[in-house]
Order: sequence, then structure tokens, then C-alpha cells
Amino acid sequence: MKDILIVAHFTQVPGEQGNGRFGYIADILADEGHNIEIVTTQFSHRTKKQRASIGEQGNQLKYKLTMLNESGYRKNVSIKRFYSHYIFGRNLKSYLNNRKKPDMIYCAVPSLDAAYAAAQFANDNNIKFVIDIQDLWPEAFKMVFNKPVISDLAFSPMNKKANYIYNSADNIIAVSETYVNRALSANQNLKKGLSVFLGTDLSYFDTFNKENKVNKPLEEIWLAYIGTLGHSYDLNTVIDALSILKGKGINNIKFIVMGDGPLKFKFQDYAKAKKVYAEFTGRLHYEEMVGILGSCDIAVNPIRSNSAGSIINKVGDYAAASLPVINTQECQEYRDLISSYDAGINCENGNPVDLAESLLSLYSDSKLRKKMGENNRKLAEDKFDRNKTYLNLISEIMQE
Repeated sequence: MKDILIVAHFTQVPGEQGNGRFGYIADILADEGHNIEIVTTQFSHRTKKQRASIGEQGNQLKYKLTMLNESGYRKNVSIKRFYSHYIFGRNLKSYLNNRKKPDMIYCAVPSLDAAYAAAQFANDNNIKFVIDIQDLWPEAFKMVFNKPVISDLAFSPMNKKANYIYNSADNIIAVSETYVNRALSANQNLKKGLSVFLGTDLSYFDTFNKENKVNKPLEEIWLAYIGTLGHSYDLNTVIDALSILKGKGINNIKFIVMGDGPLKFKFQDYAKAKKVYAEFTGRLHYEEMVGILGSCDIAVNPIRSNSAGSIINKVGDYAAASLPVINTQECQEYRDLISSYDAGINCENGNPVDLAESLLSLYSDSKLRKKMGENNRKLAEDKFDRNKTYLNLISEIMQE
């Protein structure tokens, strides 16, 4: 039996919505007889509120859950957010210094402040340090604050911190091969890492899909988007494409947008201005989202140019739902998956005409939609099913 400490700054706690990776991993390791603790924050990044005590729900967990203080913030890109992360990192450092030394630290990256504190502690105490990269910082922030030279200088301290974390790792796990390669470029000791997509439990997904299907008018084609409505996502180009098709007399494509974020009202207003048939549902419970998604015909993955994202949450759900994907994301890793599985159509980023033509080809051909959707489901079964893929992840964590 090993004492394993999981540091996960951005994770769900009992009672919160989400399809969390780290609670899932903790349950597996606990079932194997290991002593597991997850350390996270009292502040919820999603709701921007301090969390209440989980009370009795905590007693039902297979692992110990510790929530440390963090000051909080209102905007995702702000000085207050960076300060809040600093506070959490400082409190984590103090907690580690007063806790019994674990046999291993399994650490989510980001945030950098928490991961940096964990890396320093592991180095100082000769503790095995395994990282699991969920996003690339500071690369992701450069999407929002992209000023040549100025951005590089402003984010230089973050970049140095990230490189220290990557170089400290005894094992590198990430949600994509793209992220693995970024970490390996800074690690002087490792030649390989392991890519395990975030994925989902397909058995649960299929149950929710069956139980929560919605009635859809036969004459309509539903185009789905799920996820954050923020700066990395180019819904305006999708709306422009739909406007182009409407100009050609196609009025029965309904754009269903499931999610919330800082640009929600801007996207809503743009859809109204373009007179596009769209429904913005807001944030849904995962079970409800799956039911609606499974009732759709096509999915769209509209990521802005130069995004640091790679294999993101939504594409796993699209695959699980057997939907063909219209993809504008430039990440070569995902574009290659779409091509190799013939699971959708890759479009030119930011080009509404190309997107409209791709959408028209799927709209006009039900057999093509069915074939590509089935291929995408095969991709889900091969690459996104946690029942299979997380066995490799656990094996990587526990190797000596």
C-alpha cells in the first residue's frame, strides 16, 4: 500500500457538476488498496464562489479530500486570479510541510503555483513526482493577451516556472500527445511520456444518452456545440456559416449551444443579429447535456487560431454521441484523428464559407452523417473510454 497525494487545483468536489478525472483516478487507486488524499481549493473556479463544506458526502468518499484556502477572483484573466493562485500555492506549501511525507505526489498542471510548490517539495524530500498536464500555461493566456514581445516578457516568469515543473517530473502524463511533447522538451531525464485523453466512462454516457433523449422535430437538423463560451471559441464563424446557408434557403438547421461563459451574451446577440436559428441552453447537468447531444445530428468544434488547446473535453463527448464533427481547430493531433478515423470534416480556421460548405455536405447526405458518426464512435471506443484508457494511466502512475 502506498500513500499517494493528488494535487488538483481545478477539480470537482462531491455535489458539483462535471466529469472529473482526478476523483475517478482516486477511486481506482483506493480500490487497489492505496491510501489516497486529494488536495484542492476551497474556491470554485467554475462558480467563482467559495465552496461550502461537503459534510456527510465526504464520509462516503473512498479517499480523503482536503480543501485549502484561496482568496478567489471574478475574471479568468486578471491580476486577482494570479494573486489567488499564489495564495493557494503558498497554502499548499505550508500544508505539505506539516503533512506526513507521501510516497508519491500526483499533480495536475495547471495551476503553476500549486504544481511548483509540489515539485519543490518532492525534489527536496526525494518523493516520486508525477504530473498530469491538463492545459499549457502560459501559452493559453497568450491567446487573450497576445502582444508581440510584451507578452513574452510578461509571461516569462510563468514559462520558467512551467519548465521547472516539467523538468522535475519522474513521469509525464497529459491529456494529449501535444502536451506530452511540450513537457518532454523541458525534461532532461525522460524520453517518453503517456498521453491519455480526458475521456468519459462510455457505459455511463450511454445510460444517460438513452434515459435523457429529447424529442426532435423530424424536419430539423441539429448542430451541437458544448463547452465554455469564451475567448478560445469561435462561435461567430459558425453563426456566419449558418447565415450563409440561410441565404441559400436552408432554414431548418438549429444551432444548439450548451454551456456558459463570459462571451455568452455576445454570441447570443450575434446570432440574433444574423437571424440564425439558435438556442443557448446555458450550463446543464451532465446527464441532461448528454441526452440533448445524443439527439443532435452534427457537432462543431470551432477553436480560434493559435489556441493552446489540444484534445479537449467536448470532442470526447462528440465521439461518444456518434456525431460527425465539423472541426476548425488547428491542433494537428486532433485533425489527424478526424482524418484517420474519417469521423468528420476539417475546415480552414476562421473561414465561414468553408465551414458552410462542409456543413452543407453533411446536411445534404444522411448516409455520410451516419457513416462519419459511427466512425467517431469507434474513435471514442478506442481512445476515449476511461474503462480502457485509464488502466494504462494507473499502470504508468504505479510503475517503479
